[in-house]
Order: sequence, then structure tokens, then C-alpha cells
Amino acid sequence: MAFGFRVGVPGMSVRISTRGVRTSVGPRAARISMGSGGTRISSGVGPFSASSSLGTGRRRTSTTRSRAVAPSAAQLERARRQAERAQQEAERDAAIAQLEELRRQTTSVHLQSFPPARPPVVPGPQQLSLAWALGEAQTHHLAGLGVFARAERAAAKRRAEEDAPAYLAAEEARLHAVHSELTAEAGQWWQALVANDEETVCEAVNYAFSDNTAAGCAVGVDGDVLSVVMRQQDIDSLPDQMPGVTPSGRLTLKTLSKRDRTLWWLTSMGSNIVATLKEAFAVTPGITAIDLAVLTRLPNTQRLGFVAYGRWTRQAIEAGPWRETTDALRFLDIGQDVACSVTTTASGNLSSSIKPLDTSRLPGLQSLLDHAQDDAGPGEGTLADLDGDLRANVPAAHSAPLPDRYRIRPFAEWKNQTACPTPRPASAAPPHSPALPGRAPTTALTPGQNLTLPEEAWQGLLIAFSFVGADADLTLFLTGTNGQVSCDEDFIFYNQPSAAQGAARLLGKQPDGPHTVERAALHLAALPAHIQRVTVAINMDVDTGLSCGALTHASLYMDCVTGAAWTFQPPADPDVRAMAIAEFYRHTTNGQQIWKLRAIGQGWADGLDGLARAHGVNVT
Repeated sequence: MAFGFRVGVPGMSVRISTRGVRTSVGPRAARISMGSGGTRISSGVGPFSASSSLGTGRRRTSTTRSRAVAPSAAQLERARRQAERAQQEAERDAAIAQLEELRRQTTSVHLQSFPPARPPVVPGPQQLSLAWALGEAQTHHLAGLGVFARAERAAAKRRAEEDAPAYLAAEEARLHAVHSELTAEAGQWWQALVANDEETVCEAVNYAFSDNTAAGCAVGVDGDVLSVVMRQQDIDSLPDQMPGVTPSGRLTLKTLSKRDRTLWWLTSMGSNIVATLKEAFAVTPGITAIDLAVLTRLPNTQRLGFVAYGRWTRQAIEAGPWRETTDALRFLDIGQDVACSVTTTASGNLSSSIKPLDTSRLPGLQSLLDHAQDDAGPGEGTLADLDGDLRANVPAAHSAPLPDRYRIRPFAEWKNQTACPTPRPASAAPPHSPALPGRAPTTALTPGQNLTLPEEAWQGLLIAFSFVGADADLTLFLTGTNGQVSCDEDFIFYNQPSAAQGAARLLGKQPDGPHTVERAALHLAALPAHIQRVTVAINMDVDTGLSCGALTHASLYMDCVTGAAWTFQPPADPDVRAMAIAEFYRHTTNGQQIWKLRAIGQGWADGLDGLARAHGVNVT
């Protein structure tokens, strides 16, 4: 069959042109045209027609590029000048701010206040606890033991439990003794300062001056008058400009005239003089007047010289008032025999030159000028040396770190240095045994005797009961003023060996040759306030049925680490099976609470039960 092309849609017309092919369908009243140019709908009647596009055709767009115009040379120059002007104004404002701050700092030193010296308070040592001591002891005793060496570790822990209370008591007593020594030294220093001891006063003042802008040095004390040399800033070190205001009211920098510079320097010197006097009086409560001389480098000769001196009293300085920077110049009016190299002219203006003062009326300063010049030979003292000393005025005693006198001794060190004292039976002791070097002799007590314990004993007591002939147990009762325990936990015996968080503790019983010794540790200062008494008692073993009369060579031994020791030999009473041997009790004297020790030696026939009931323990 041959190729054929047929248009079979009624009313369709096809139009072909150079713009493409378009097809129209429908009558003229409602015709749709498709093809090139998009889809449109048209309607026409007679000579009139209208059409509308049903799609979006492509639109031709065009862009127009704008040509950039470079700034002219005049514009660039104008911008450069504006930037330079802004930078200059910023630098000027910064310089003005720096100069204003410098002037404020150098002329307002006297506005500072210095707290007056007070008696020094020595801080106490750190607080130690039984848990800490036990940890240190266990670390020492467990060192080198394997995890699976259970028996050895258990024995090591028992040894640690025995050593810990003694270690704690020893360290607390030692630290308390160190604190007492430091407090005594501080008290002696304060008394020397108040008494105007020359070395003490000069050291205290120079240490206070060590951070001053205008360095000062205390050089001597005569009665209640202190002599001080002060180093004033050289006038040549001041800037040559100062802030000013233009006729139009704008801030500016202007050249500082010689007279204005002299006024600035004089105000600065007065401010430093007043501040130096205020600080020196604050540090030295016994000083009533200060002779002060000011040293500086003279602008014309560049040699050191004195430019001001005088005497100022404590009353004049403390009366003030010191509120404004201009108050610094009042140093010229409130002192005695004041001389200053800056004088007032006949017209009322300040002199613009600074000349050295005539020191012939002051032998000390004149001698310094005569024998210590800038050009002294090798090995000779110079004013420049004094200048250097003033600029580096930090006492050597404070430049090196001080040793820590509150250092805690490691447990191993204590173990090597300290051993628990072994009580000697009273009958075996020689009647006149010499005291050990550095230790107080043992005090033997009689029944009913009492004495005041030293403060060192409050920090740690070791108690040892030594006996032969029968078995006995050591017990402690922590009671109130009525002699009764507040609870059963305040009863310390073999089944309850510790109370008051370890402040009272039994250390165990050990053989010592033919004797048996049971020890206890007591920290009186750590006891709660409601515990007013600590009774030390013994009771015979109930299974033996023996009385205290079966004990031979029985002795109670008590001592503290500082060496003070007391011993008491209780009576061998055959009618009692329990006995209160001694007691520690609080006592108030002159408003101060102290601890005292009393020897007792009284007992109960019904043994431990009667002893416990007498002290308020519930016995069932």
C-alpha cells in the first residue's frame, strides 16, 4: 500500500509559515490554536476578534551592564587625610588618658588607708582524726604483704589498730607544742614591737615598705622616734606634656612648663611622704613621731641629694583629713622643722628649680653626704648604693620560704623515734632515779591528791596499768558532772574498747617480763562537752573470784609526749574486786576551763557490776 496523509478532523485548519506550524480546531466563534507560539483560544464575530494565551511563552530578556567609575585622586587624598586625622585623634585621646591616669596615680598615694597593727594570731595546725591515723598505720604495717597473706594482713591490721591512737596522740601533742611555741614567739615579737625595739621596728617597717612605689627604709629608732629615708621619683622621669583644652573647648596635649612640672613633682613627693608616714605609724604602735628625709636625683647635676626633711607626729598625720590630691601639699604645714628644696617666690609662685638642701643641721644626713658620695672609690659606700638598697628593699628574712613547722611526721618516722613507755613498778624503781634529758621527772601521786594537767596533756595521754599476781582488766567511764554515763556507749571495756569517736580507747593487754601491762589512749581536748569526767578503773577477772589484794606491784602510769608523767600505786585492798584508780575532770579557774587529775584508789566489793552501776551503766 502506498504512503498517504489524511486530515479527518472536521473544522481543523493547518497553517505553515517561516515561524512554524500552527493547527486550529473549531469554528471561528471558539477556536483553539496550537503549535508554534504556544496554545491560544480565540473568538471572532464579523470584523471583531479576541484571543488569550493559555500557556507561558518564552520571553526575551536583556541585561544592561553599568560601568564602574573609579574614585578621583582628590577623593583618595581626602579619604587618606580623614583616616590620618582619626588616627591622630585616637592616639591623642589615648595619650591624654594615660597622662591623666599617671598624674592621678602619682598624686593620690596619700589617699590610701593602712590598717593598724594588731597582736599576731598564730593559726593552729590541721585537725587530725583517728581514721587518718589508722589509715597511716595500716599503710605502714601492710606494706609488702600480698593480698592472699590473710593471716599476716590480719595481724598487721591489729598492730595498726594498737598503734593508731598513740600515733594520733603523739602528733596532736607535738603539733600543739609547736603551736604554743609559735604563739610564744609571736607574743615576744609583739612586745618587742610595742617596746620600740630598734631591730624589730625597722624590720617590720621595711617589710611594709617593700611594695611601695616610692621606696622607703627605716634606718633607726631613738626612743619613740623613728628615722626613715625615702626615695622620691626623679623629676626628669615625668613626661614633658600634659592634657589641655583649646580655645574651642577641644582636648589637646600641651607642653608642660618647668613650673607646672615642678608642681606635679612636689605634689607627688608630698603624696608619697604622707603615705609613707601613714604606713609607718600603722605598723609601729609604739612610735609617736617620725623623722623623714627625702632623697632624689637632682636634675642639673644628676647627683643624689636630699630635697626634703622634717619631723611629723602621729597625731598630726592621723588628724588628716586626706580627701583630695591637693591635700598632699599639707605635709609642708603640719610637720616640725620641715625643709623643702621647692620654695615659693615673692610673687607667690613656686620656684621652677630644685636644689639640694643644706643638711648641716642634721648630723646623720650630713655624715652620709660627707662620707658616701656618688664618686666614692672602690669598696666605699655611695649614695648610689643607698639608692639601690632603697629600690630593692625586700627583707631577706621574707625572701626565702619558711620551713613548715606544722609538718606531719610520717608514721614510719614516728615509729622509729617514739616508743610507748613501759611503766616501771613502783617497788622496782630506784628511789632517786635521774630524770631523762629533756623530760620532766615522774610525779608520784598519793590517794586523794589532785593536780592541774599541762595543756600538752590535753592533746594526748598514754595510760598504762601494770600488775603481777592475778588478772585484771582496765575500764574507762566517760561521765557528766554527776559521775554517771549518759549512755552505755560511754562505758569502755574489753567488749567495747573505744568511745567518743576514738578519743578514749583501750589499746590492749601485753606481757612485759613478769608484769602484765594494759594500755589506753586518751585525747581530752577531743571529748564532747557533755563529758566532764573520765574515770580510770580496774576490775578483777570474775571467773577467778580473786580480789584486788591479789595484785602485787600494781601501778598506774600516765604520760604525754612532751615528757610530763604521773604514777599512782593503788592500794592492794582484799575487800574489793573493782576499783576506781584515778579520774580526769574539767575545772574552771579564772573563767578558763582546764583539766585536772585526781588519784582515788577506792573500790566495790561486788566487782564490775557494782563499779558499772555506780557510774550509771545499766547492768542486767
